Amino acid sequence: MSEIAPKRKNPRILIVTPEITYLPTGMGNMANRMSAKAGGLADVSSSLVSALFDLGADVHVALPHYRRMFHVDAGRLISDELRAYMNKLPQARIHLAEDRCFYYRSSVYGNDEHTNKKVALAFQREVINNIIPSVDPDLIHCNDWMTGLVPAAARRLGIPSLFTVHNIHTYNVTVEHIEDAGIDAAGFWKYLFFSRPPWNYEESRGNNPVDLLASGIFGAHFINTVSPTFLTEVCEGQHSFVPGNIRHEMLQKANNDCAVGITNAPDPSNNPSTDPFIEVNYTPENHITGKSQNKAAFQEKTGLVQNPNAPIFFWPSRLDPVQKGCQLLSDILYKVVSKYWKENLQIAIVANGAFQQVFHNIVAHHELQDRVAVCDFTEPLSMLGYAASDFMLMPSLFEPCGLPQMISSIYGSLPIVRDTGGLHDTVTHLDISQNTGNGIVFENYDSNGLFWGIDQAMKFYAMPPHIKVPQIARIMKESTARFNHAATARQYFEIYEKMLHRPVVRD
Repeated sequence: MSEIAPKRKNPRILIVTPEITYLPTGMGNMANRMSAKAGGLADVSSSLVSALFDLGADVHVALPHYRRMFHVDAGRLISDELRAYMNKLPQARIHLAEDRCFYYRSSVYGNDEHTNKKVALAFQREVINNIIPSVDPDLIHCNDWMTGLVPAAARRLGIPSLFTVHNIHTYNVTVEHIEDAGIDAAGFWKYLFFSRPPWNYEESRGNNPVDLLASGIFGAHFINTVSPTFLTEVCEGQHSFVPGNIRHEMLQKANNDCAVGITNAPDPSNNPSTDPFIEVNYTPENHITGKSQNKAAFQEKTGLVQNPNAPIFFWPSRLDPVQKGCQLLSDILYKVVSKYWKENLQIAIVANGAFQQVFHNIVAHHELQDRVAVCDFTEPLSMLGYAASDFMLMPSLFEPCGLPQMISSIYGSLPIVRDTGGLHDTVTHLDISQNTGNGIVFENYDSNGLFWGIDQAMKFYAMPPHIKVPQIARIMKESTARFNHAATARQYFEIYEKMLHRPVVRD
């Protein structure tokens, strides 16, 4: 790792991210207009920037200028507000990459590979050519494949970089393609990860593709995944979907003590005491009445039988059979409802995906419309589902981190999860005798494992109130204290300080 001589009282941190949700108002005159989210990366980036800013750190953020998503009038070449912002740029902490390919987008990522590559290269061109020289950072923190070239450029400049792997997703591009997009890669090509070992720059420029995610891992001084167990699983080769080059580079970083896992945290707004989307706000102390009223509202909205005593099992994750295990539930759906018919068991799916039709077909065939609800995802309905439900289903094959299991614990809905990745790190099996645990954990990735988990949940549901009530209250309190952005940010601060060999903030 390069030694960087201290230039300032506080080191300057540049966070490079394609996603964001909110930023502190003191960071710039457009901070309250930022919102470009596709997943947990946006929440992590926002919370980290906010935590650093609140501590008084010299933190800057670089992201694409999604004018449409930021509600800036893209019909004018430069809006009045943007011009005012740009006039203050030397003092501002928000640095917007400018390119027409960002302006009219309604989402961070699209379904078109060509467009995704174009957006990624345009973003990195502006970061490398303009934003890094302007900010002059002491450390750069990059996030996922859309920033995969930046660590290599940072090495060329002698700036230490951290690269966070949120998802195992990547694209390949040639150096020729990179340079045609306006990035002079000749100075840092040797820090990129090619499909095969390059002979030299000229030989590999046009016919030896660069892997963007692998390059980010290879070029960075330090990396992290978004949960400790997922890092271990990848390094041990437990997941066949992880490309060999990604695994190899992550393993190299881990073997050199340059890789850690840091678990994400849900957004602070995901709290039943303040959530504006739920019918009635509640706390651990009054969760019985609060969840009961939310259950009634949820049953009415989804068409389920109005029954305050019916246990609700909630599915909030996208219906992706490759990762999320929705086919495990479809295999046993009728069996589960039939076994617990007298107990009035209900299942509510609030999620999109191609597999949704499978559940619609099962419900229609067995006429289970008042026992099983299958609804398109909306944030208000999903949050109401957490508040209304007794249990949350998440039988994932793999999980880099996951947020539903943390949100459900905070809302008093016990997660039923498979023991993998971030689920392993955030859910422990309920042990009433020891007053520990926050959910139900099963090991085998099959429908029998999920069925066993549901059986265990129903045993807990049948227990008398004097046992259940204090356990749920404990889980809610412990989860709120544990799953928060302050705890996550502190771990990132520790990495920064390790890389810089000095505190992030000095008194």
